[in-house]
Amino acid sequence: MVTEEEIKKGKVTDVYFARTVKILKSKGLDKVNVSMEVSAHSIPRGWSWGVLAGVEELANLLEGVDVDCYCMEEGEIFTPEIPVALIKGEYGKFAIYETSILGLLSQPSGVATTAAHVKLAAQGKPVVNFGIRRMHPGISLSIERASIIGGCDGSSGILLEELGLKPVGTMPHALILIFGNQAEAWKAFDEVLPEDIPRVALVDTYWDEKAEAILAAKTLGERLYAVRLDTPRSRRGKMVDIVREVRWELDSRGFKNVKIFVSGGLDDKKVKELSEAGADAFGVGTFITNAETVDFGMDIVAVEGKPRSKRGKLSGEKQVYRCPECFRMIVTRWGDRSIVCKQCGAEMEPLLKPLVIRGKIVRDKRDITDVRSRVLEKIEMVKDREIKVLYEV
Repeated sequence: MVTEEEIKKGKVTDVYFARTVKILKSKGLDKVNVSMEVSAHSIPRGWSWGVLAGVEELANLLEGVDVDCYCMEEGEIFTPEIPVALIKGEYGKFAIYETSILGLLSQPSGVATTAAHVKLAAQGKPVVNFGIRRMHPGISLSIERASIIGGCDGSSGILLEELGLKPVGTMPHALILIFGNQAEAWKAFDEVLPEDIPRVALVDTYWDEKAEAILAAKTLGERLYAVRLDTPRSRRGKMVDIVREVRWELDSRGFKNVKIFVSGGLDDKKVKELSEAGADAFGVGTFITNAETVDFGMDIVAVEGKPRSKRGKLSGEKQVYRCPECFRMIVTRWGDRSIVCKQCGAEMEPLLKPLVIRGKIVRDKRDITDVRSRVLEKIEMVKDREIKVLYEV
Protein backbone atom coordinates (compact mmCIF):
# COMPACT_ATOMS: atom_id res chain seq x y z
CA MET A 1 0.00 0.00 0.00
CA VAL A 2 1.21 3.48 -0.84
CA THR A 3 1.13 5.62 2.29
CA GLU A 4 -0.10 9.19 2.62
CA GLU A 5 3.46 10.16 3.55
CA GLU A 6 4.80 8.73 0.28
CA ILE A 7 2.19 10.67 -1.68
CA LYS A 8 3.09 13.90 0.14
CA LYS A 9 6.76 13.31 -0.64
CA GLY A 10 5.94 13.15 -4.36
CA LYS A 11 6.82 9.49 -4.74
CA VAL A 12 3.63 8.72 -6.61
CA THR A 13 4.69 10.35 -9.86
CA ASP A 14 5.35 9.38 -13.43
CA VAL A 15 9.07 9.02 -13.92
CA TYR A 16 9.24 11.63 -16.68
CA PHE A 17 8.29 14.38 -14.23
CA ALA A 18 11.22 13.48 -11.98
CA ARG A 19 13.49 13.45 -15.02
CA THR A 20 12.11 16.80 -16.20
CA VAL A 21 12.82 18.44 -12.83
CA LYS A 22 16.37 17.05 -12.92
CA ILE A 23 16.95 18.51 -16.39
CA LEU A 24 15.46 21.90 -15.52
CA LYS A 25 17.47 22.11 -12.32
CA SER A 26 20.69 21.37 -14.13
CA LYS A 27 19.93 24.21 -16.56
CA GLY A 28 18.78 26.65 -13.89
CA LEU A 29 15.14 26.63 -15.01
CA ASP A 30 13.46 24.81 -12.12
CA LYS A 31 12.47 28.10 -10.47
CA VAL A 32 10.55 29.36 -13.49
CA ASN A 33 7.03 30.36 -12.46
CA VAL A 34 4.21 28.70 -14.34
CA SER A 35 0.43 28.66 -14.27
CA MET A 36 -1.21 25.30 -14.87
CA GLU A 37 -4.87 24.51 -15.44
CA VAL A 38 -6.70 21.28 -14.69
CA SER A 39 -9.54 20.53 -17.09
CA ALA A 40 -11.41 17.50 -18.38
CA HIS A 41 -11.01 16.56 -22.02
CA SER A 42 -14.29 14.64 -21.85
CA ILE A 43 -16.96 13.37 -19.44
CA PRO A 44 -17.50 9.58 -19.08
CA ARG A 45 -20.21 7.84 -21.14
CA GLY A 46 -20.82 10.89 -23.29
CA TRP A 47 -22.52 12.81 -20.47
CA SER A 48 -22.47 16.59 -20.92
CA TRP A 49 -21.53 17.44 -17.33
CA GLY A 50 -19.73 15.96 -14.34
CA VAL A 51 -19.50 16.44 -10.56
CA LEU A 52 -16.14 17.48 -9.12
CA ALA A 53 -14.82 15.49 -6.16
CA GLY A 54 -11.43 15.13 -4.51
CA VAL A 55 -10.94 18.84 -3.76
CA GLU A 56 -10.36 18.23 -0.06
CA GLU A 57 -7.65 15.68 -0.88
CA LEU A 58 -6.10 18.13 -3.35
CA ALA A 59 -5.87 20.76 -0.62
CA ASN A 60 -4.22 18.27 1.75
CA LEU A 61 -1.67 17.33 -0.91
CA LEU A 62 -0.68 20.94 -1.64
CA GLU A 63 -0.57 21.99 2.01
CA GLY A 64 3.00 22.99 2.79
CA VAL A 65 3.94 23.32 -0.89
CA ASP A 66 4.79 26.91 -1.87
CA VAL A 67 2.08 27.28 -4.53
CA ASP A 68 -1.27 29.00 -5.02
CA CYS A 69 -4.28 26.95 -6.01
CA TYR A 70 -7.66 28.25 -7.08
CA CYS A 71 -10.27 25.57 -7.47
CA MET A 72 -13.98 24.94 -7.88
CA GLU A 73 -15.88 23.82 -4.80
CA GLU A 74 -16.30 20.16 -3.88
CA GLY A 75 -19.39 18.92 -5.69
CA GLU A 76 -19.38 21.64 -8.36
CA ILE A 77 -20.86 20.91 -11.79
CA PHE A 78 -18.33 21.17 -14.61
CA THR A 79 -18.27 20.60 -18.37
CA PRO A 80 -15.48 19.47 -20.72
CA GLU A 81 -12.54 21.78 -21.43
CA ILE A 82 -13.28 24.42 -18.78
CA PRO A 83 -10.68 24.74 -15.99
CA VAL A 84 -11.69 23.28 -12.62
CA ALA A 85 -8.44 24.34 -10.97
CA LEU A 86 -5.55 26.77 -11.50
CA ILE A 87 -2.20 26.12 -9.82
CA LYS A 88 0.59 28.71 -9.80
CA GLY A 89 4.18 28.59 -8.59
CA GLU A 90 7.72 27.56 -9.38
CA TYR A 91 7.45 24.52 -11.61
CA GLY A 92 10.23 22.72 -9.77
CA LYS A 93 8.22 22.84 -6.53
CA PHE A 94 5.12 21.04 -7.75
CA ALA A 95 5.93 19.23 -10.99
CA ILE A 96 6.26 15.85 -9.23
CA TYR A 97 2.73 16.24 -7.82
CA GLU A 98 0.96 16.37 -11.19
CA THR A 99 0.34 12.61 -11.25
CA SER A 100 -1.21 12.64 -7.78
CA ILE A 101 -3.18 15.83 -8.40
CA LEU A 102 -4.88 14.30 -11.41
CA GLY A 103 -5.44 10.98 -9.64
CA LEU A 104 -7.00 12.65 -6.60
CA LEU A 105 -9.52 14.39 -8.86
CA SER A 106 -10.05 11.93 -11.71
CA GLN A 107 -11.28 8.84 -9.89
CA PRO A 108 -13.47 10.50 -7.21
CA SER A 109 -15.00 12.78 -9.84
CA GLY A 110 -15.80 9.76 -12.01
CA VAL A 111 -17.56 8.10 -9.08
CA ALA A 112 -19.41 11.29 -8.08
CA THR A 113 -20.46 11.93 -11.68
CA THR A 114 -21.80 8.41 -12.12
CA ALA A 115 -23.61 8.51 -8.78
CA ALA A 116 -25.27 11.78 -9.78
CA HIS A 117 -26.57 10.35 -13.05
CA VAL A 118 -27.86 7.23 -11.26
CA LYS A 119 -29.59 9.42 -8.66
CA LEU A 120 -31.32 11.37 -11.42
CA ALA A 121 -32.40 8.12 -13.06
CA ALA A 122 -33.95 7.00 -9.75
CA GLN A 123 -36.31 9.99 -9.95
CA GLY A 124 -35.77 11.02 -6.34
CA LYS A 125 -35.88 7.52 -4.88
CA PRO A 126 -33.07 6.29 -2.57
CA VAL A 127 -29.84 4.98 -4.10
CA VAL A 128 -27.31 3.13 -1.94
CA ASN A 129 -23.73 2.34 -2.91
CA PHE A 130 -23.22 -1.42 -2.53
CA GLY A 131 -19.98 -1.64 -4.50
CA ILE A 132 -16.97 -1.36 -2.19
CA ARG A 133 -16.38 -5.10 -2.59
CA ARG A 134 -15.43 -4.34 -6.20
CA MET A 135 -12.55 -2.02 -5.29
CA HIS A 136 -9.27 -2.30 -3.42
CA PRO A 137 -10.17 -1.96 0.29
CA GLY A 138 -7.49 0.67 0.77
CA ILE A 139 -9.48 3.22 -1.26
CA SER A 140 -12.97 2.11 -0.23
CA LEU A 141 -13.71 5.12 1.98
CA SER A 142 -12.60 7.56 -0.72
CA ILE A 143 -14.94 5.82 -3.18
CA GLU A 144 -17.82 5.91 -0.70
CA ARG A 145 -17.25 9.57 0.05
CA ALA A 146 -17.33 10.42 -3.65
CA SER A 147 -20.54 8.45 -4.16
CA ILE A 148 -22.22 10.37 -1.33
CA ILE A 149 -21.04 13.68 -2.82
CA GLY A 150 -22.58 12.63 -6.14
CA GLY A 151 -25.96 12.06 -4.53
CA CYS A 152 -26.09 8.53 -3.12
CA ASP A 153 -28.29 8.31 -0.04
CA GLY A 154 -25.90 5.95 1.72
CA SER A 155 -23.20 3.32 1.42
CA SER A 156 -22.57 -0.03 3.03
CA GLY A 157 -19.05 0.22 4.49
CA ILE A 158 -18.87 0.55 8.28
CA LEU A 159 -15.98 3.05 8.04
CA LEU A 160 -18.53 5.50 6.69
CA GLU A 161 -19.06 6.41 10.34
CA GLU A 162 -15.74 8.28 10.15
CA LEU A 163 -17.51 10.73 7.84
CA GLY A 164 -20.32 11.14 10.38
CA LEU A 165 -22.73 8.93 8.41
CA LYS A 166 -24.41 5.64 9.22
CA PRO A 167 -23.66 2.69 6.92
CA VAL A 168 -26.66 1.24 5.08
CA GLY A 169 -27.28 -2.44 4.30
CA THR A 170 -29.80 -5.25 4.33
CA MET A 171 -28.75 -8.91 4.67
CA PRO A 172 -26.62 -11.36 2.63
CA HIS A 173 -27.74 -14.67 1.20
CA ALA A 174 -25.26 -16.27 3.64
CA LEU A 175 -27.56 -15.46 6.56
CA ILE A 176 -30.46 -17.31 4.99
CA LEU A 177 -28.36 -20.23 3.78
CA ILE A 178 -26.87 -20.84 7.21
CA PHE A 179 -30.31 -20.83 8.82
CA GLY A 180 -31.56 -23.04 5.97
CA ASN A 181 -34.93 -21.34 6.16
CA GLN A 182 -35.92 -17.90 4.92
CA ALA A 183 -38.52 -17.17 7.58
CA GLU A 184 -36.22 -18.14 10.46
CA ALA A 185 -33.47 -15.91 9.11
CA TRP A 186 -35.84 -12.96 8.70
CA LYS A 187 -37.19 -13.41 12.24
CA ALA A 188 -33.66 -13.62 13.67
CA PHE A 189 -32.74 -10.40 11.86
CA ASP A 190 -35.78 -8.74 13.40
CA GLU A 191 -35.14 -10.11 16.91
CA VAL A 192 -31.43 -9.33 17.17
CA LEU A 193 -30.81 -6.01 15.44
CA PRO A 194 -31.68 -2.55 16.84
CA GLU A 195 -35.02 -0.96 16.04
CA ASP A 196 -33.48 1.85 13.99
CA ILE A 197 -32.35 -0.62 11.31
CA PRO A 198 -35.09 -1.04 8.67
CA ARG A 199 -36.37 -4.60 8.32
CA VAL A 200 -35.52 -5.43 4.70
CA ALA A 201 -35.98 -9.10 3.74
CA LEU A 202 -33.94 -10.65 0.93
CA VAL A 203 -36.50 -12.61 -1.11
CA ASP A 204 -34.78 -14.53 -3.89
CA THR A 205 -32.75 -17.25 -2.15
CA TYR A 206 -34.73 -20.45 -2.70
CA TRP A 207 -38.09 -19.70 -4.28
CA ASP A 208 -39.77 -17.38 -6.74
CA GLU A 209 -39.47 -13.70 -5.74
CA LYS A 210 -43.22 -13.30 -5.52
CA ALA A 211 -43.63 -16.30 -3.22
CA GLU A 212 -40.80 -15.23 -0.89
CA ALA A 213 -42.03 -11.62 -0.82
CA ILE A 214 -45.49 -12.76 0.29
CA LEU A 215 -43.93 -15.07 2.91
CA ALA A 216 -41.75 -12.23 4.25
CA ALA A 217 -44.76 -9.94 4.55
CA LYS A 218 -46.75 -12.57 6.41
CA THR A 219 -43.78 -13.44 8.65
CA LEU A 220 -42.85 -9.93 9.77
CA GLY A 221 -46.16 -8.17 9.22
CA GLU A 222 -46.13 -4.43 9.84
CA ARG A 223 -42.46 -4.60 10.93
CA LEU A 224 -41.37 -5.37 7.35
CA TYR A 225 -40.06 -2.22 5.70
CA ALA A 226 -39.09 -3.63 2.31
CA VAL A 227 -38.25 -6.72 0.31
CA ARG A 228 -35.01 -6.82 -1.62
CA LEU A 229 -34.71 -8.42 -5.04
CA ASP A 230 -31.14 -9.43 -5.86
CA THR A 231 -31.89 -12.17 -8.40
CA PRO A 232 -28.76 -13.51 -10.15
CA ARG A 233 -28.48 -12.73 -13.86
CA SER A 234 -28.76 -16.40 -14.84
CA ARG A 235 -32.26 -16.55 -13.26
CA ARG A 236 -33.36 -12.97 -13.60
CA GLY A 237 -35.44 -12.82 -16.77
CA LYS A 238 -37.06 -9.43 -17.23
CA MET A 239 -36.60 -7.61 -13.92
CA VAL A 240 -39.16 -4.95 -14.77
CA ASP A 241 -41.86 -7.62 -14.96
CA ILE A 242 -40.72 -9.22 -11.71
CA VAL A 243 -40.96 -5.86 -9.92
CA ARG A 244 -44.44 -5.23 -11.30
CA GLU A 245 -45.56 -8.72 -10.27
CA VAL A 246 -44.19 -8.47 -6.73
CA ARG A 247 -45.77 -5.03 -6.31
CA TRP A 248 -49.15 -6.33 -7.51
CA GLU A 249 -49.14 -9.38 -5.25
CA LEU A 250 -48.09 -7.42 -2.16
CA ASP A 251 -50.71 -4.76 -2.79
CA SER A 252 -53.38 -7.39 -3.40
CA ARG A 253 -52.77 -8.82 0.07
CA GLY A 254 -52.84 -5.51 1.89
CA PHE A 255 -49.08 -4.93 2.07
CA LYS A 256 -48.99 -1.64 0.15
CA ASN A 257 -46.65 -0.20 2.78
CA VAL A 258 -43.87 -2.73 1.95
CA LYS A 259 -41.32 -1.19 -0.39
CA ILE A 260 -39.34 -2.93 -3.14
CA PHE A 261 -35.56 -2.61 -3.02
CA VAL A 262 -33.67 -3.81 -6.12
CA SER A 263 -29.96 -4.54 -6.41
CA GLY A 264 -27.57 -6.52 -8.59
CA GLY A 265 -26.00 -5.39 -11.88
CA LEU A 266 -27.81 -2.05 -12.08
CA ASP A 267 -26.82 1.03 -14.06
CA ASP A 268 -28.55 4.35 -14.71
CA LYS A 269 -30.71 3.00 -17.54
CA LYS A 270 -31.89 -0.04 -15.56
CA VAL A 271 -32.56 2.10 -12.51
CA LYS A 272 -34.79 4.40 -14.58
CA GLU A 273 -36.73 1.45 -16.01
CA LEU A 274 -37.19 -0.17 -12.61
CA SER A 275 -38.19 3.10 -10.97
CA GLU A 276 -40.92 3.56 -13.54
CA ALA A 277 -42.02 -0.05 -12.97
CA GLY A 278 -42.56 0.56 -9.26
CA ALA A 279 -39.24 -0.13 -7.50
CA ASP A 280 -38.77 2.12 -4.46
CA ALA A 281 -35.01 2.00 -3.80
CA PHE A 282 -31.83 0.75 -5.42
CA GLY A 283 -28.53 -0.79 -4.41
CA VAL A 284 -25.99 0.03 -7.11
CA GLY A 285 -22.50 -1.45 -6.88
CA THR A 286 -20.02 -1.94 -9.69
CA PHE A 287 -21.48 0.75 -11.96
CA ILE A 288 -20.72 3.42 -9.35
CA THR A 289 -17.56 2.19 -7.65
CA ASN A 290 -15.96 1.06 -10.91
CA ALA A 291 -17.01 4.23 -12.69
CA GLU A 292 -14.98 5.52 -15.61
CA THR A 293 -12.53 8.13 -14.40
CA VAL A 294 -12.84 11.71 -15.60
CA ASP A 295 -10.15 12.40 -18.18
CA PHE A 296 -8.54 15.35 -16.40
CA GLY A 297 -5.35 16.82 -17.78
CA MET A 298 -2.99 19.46 -16.34
CA ASP A 299 -1.44 21.94 -18.76
CA ILE A 300 0.80 25.00 -18.62
CA VAL A 301 -1.08 28.09 -19.80
CA ALA A 302 1.39 30.79 -18.74
CA VAL A 303 5.14 31.07 -18.06
CA GLU A 304 6.41 33.94 -15.90
CA GLY A 305 2.98 35.56 -16.22
CA LYS A 306 2.94 35.54 -20.04
CA PRO A 307 0.41 33.39 -21.97
CA ARG A 308 2.00 30.21 -23.31
CA SER A 309 0.42 26.85 -24.05
CA LYS A 310 0.63 23.82 -26.30
CA ARG A 311 -1.43 23.67 -29.48
CA GLY A 312 -5.07 22.92 -28.89
CA LYS A 313 -5.02 24.62 -25.48
CA LEU A 314 -6.10 28.23 -24.92
CA SER A 315 -3.24 30.19 -23.37
CA GLY A 316 -3.38 32.45 -20.35
CA GLU A 317 -4.90 32.19 -16.88
CA LYS A 318 -8.68 31.94 -16.98
CA GLN A 319 -11.64 32.29 -14.66
CA VAL A 320 -15.00 30.53 -15.02
CA TYR A 321 -18.22 32.42 -14.28
CA ARG A 322 -21.65 30.83 -13.97
CA CYS A 323 -25.11 32.29 -13.87
CA PRO A 324 -26.98 31.06 -10.76
CA GLU A 325 -30.30 31.35 -12.60
CA CYS A 326 -29.87 29.86 -16.08
CA PHE A 327 -26.55 28.06 -15.44
CA ARG A 328 -24.79 29.61 -18.43
CA MET A 329 -21.00 29.68 -18.11
CA ILE A 330 -18.42 32.14 -19.37
CA VAL A 331 -14.69 31.43 -19.54
CA THR A 332 -12.71 34.65 -19.52
CA ARG A 333 -9.24 36.03 -18.81
CA TRP A 334 -8.24 35.89 -15.14
CA GLY A 335 -9.08 38.95 -13.06
CA ASP A 336 -11.68 40.35 -10.69
CA ARG A 337 -14.65 41.65 -12.61
CA SER A 338 -18.41 41.86 -12.49
CA ILE A 339 -20.19 39.94 -15.24
CA VAL A 340 -23.92 40.06 -15.85
CA CYS A 341 -25.61 37.18 -17.66
CA LYS A 342 -26.78 38.29 -21.10
CA GLN A 343 -29.49 35.65 -21.02
CA CYS A 344 -31.34 36.53 -17.79
CA GLY A 345 -29.57 39.57 -16.34
CA ALA A 346 -28.37 37.89 -13.13
CA GLU A 347 -24.89 38.57 -11.79
CA MET A 348 -22.59 35.64 -12.57
CA GLU A 349 -20.36 34.11 -9.89
CA PRO A 350 -16.68 33.13 -10.23
CA LEU A 351 -16.15 29.39 -9.70
CA LEU A 352 -12.37 29.22 -9.25
CA LYS A 353 -11.88 30.30 -5.65
CA PRO A 354 -8.79 30.30 -3.37
CA LEU A 355 -8.07 26.84 -1.97
CA VAL A 356 -4.35 26.97 -1.08
CA ILE A 357 -2.28 30.17 -0.96
CA ARG A 358 1.51 29.86 -0.54
CA GLY A 359 1.05 26.38 0.84
CA LYS A 360 -1.66 27.27 3.37
CA ILE A 361 -5.19 25.89 3.08
CA VAL A 362 -7.50 28.92 3.09
CA ARG A 363 -10.85 27.20 2.60
CA ASP A 364 -12.87 25.59 5.37
CA LYS A 365 -13.87 21.96 4.99
CA ARG A 366 -17.53 21.48 4.18
CA ASP A 367 -19.80 18.89 5.74
CA ILE A 368 -20.36 16.05 3.30
CA THR A 369 -24.13 16.13 3.75
CA ASP A 370 -24.14 19.84 2.89
CA VAL A 371 -22.06 19.16 -0.23
CA ARG A 372 -24.46 16.41 -1.26
CA SER A 373 -27.52 18.63 -0.76
CA ARG A 374 -26.04 21.32 -2.98
CA VAL A 375 -25.17 18.75 -5.65
CA LEU A 376 -28.74 17.43 -5.66
CA GLU A 377 -30.04 20.98 -6.16
CA LYS A 378 -27.66 21.61 -9.05
CA ILE A 379 -28.24 18.36 -10.91
CA GLU A 380 -31.98 19.01 -10.76
CA MET A 381 -31.28 22.35 -12.44
CA VAL A 382 -29.17 20.90 -15.26
CA LYS A 383 -30.90 17.57 -15.92
CA ASP A 384 -33.15 18.86 -18.70
CA ARG A 385 -31.09 21.72 -20.06
CA GLU A 386 -27.99 22.26 -22.11
CA ILE A 387 -25.18 24.01 -20.25
CA LYS A 388 -23.92 26.67 -22.62
CA VAL A 389 -20.28 27.76 -22.28
CA LEU A 390 -19.12 31.01 -23.85
CA TYR A 391 -15.53 32.24 -24.19
CA GLU A 392 -14.76 35.94 -23.84
CA VAL A 393 -11.29 37.48 -23.68
